[in-house]
Amino acid sequence: MARTTLDAVDRRILAVLQRHGDISHAQLAQQVSSSPASCWRRIHAMEESGVLGATVRLLDPTAVGRGLDVICQVRLASQQPAARAELEAFILSREEIMECYSMTGEWDYMLRIVVADVRDYEAFLMQDLLRQATVASSASHFALKRIKYTTALPV
Repeated sequence: MARTTLDAVDRRILAVLQRHGDISHAQLAQQVSSSPASCWRRIHAMEESGVLGATVRLLDPTAVGRGLDVICQVRLASQQPAARAELEAFILSREEIMECYSMTGEWDYMLRIVVADVRDYEAFLMQDLLRQATVASSASHFALKRIKYTTALPV
């Protein structure tokens, strides 16, 4: 996707929408000093260009029984493209894996996994992740407390 040129009003719209995705066009227009029709056109253009994705509601993980965040580093048994593709297909299929990054350095992947508790994580790790033929080893780190979590990008 080509980089989209954003002006100051677009950036103000994006900043507000990242905090309040359900805001009305009238309220948005008031906050960014524009008209509702202009806001609608700009939002539509940013959706079409791929700047704006789906509108979602964020959940409280503890309220839905997923109060434990685990960072898991994974080392592959092989660096072959087929091995990577196999592991990535597994990762994409698992709802408890919230984020996955292909990494440089000692570890090949870093995963953020949300589960109910340590026992839930142990089952996932031992019965699912480590049974993947492409996984050589892993290291798990349990979050004690969430200090900062945001989905808002600086614009």
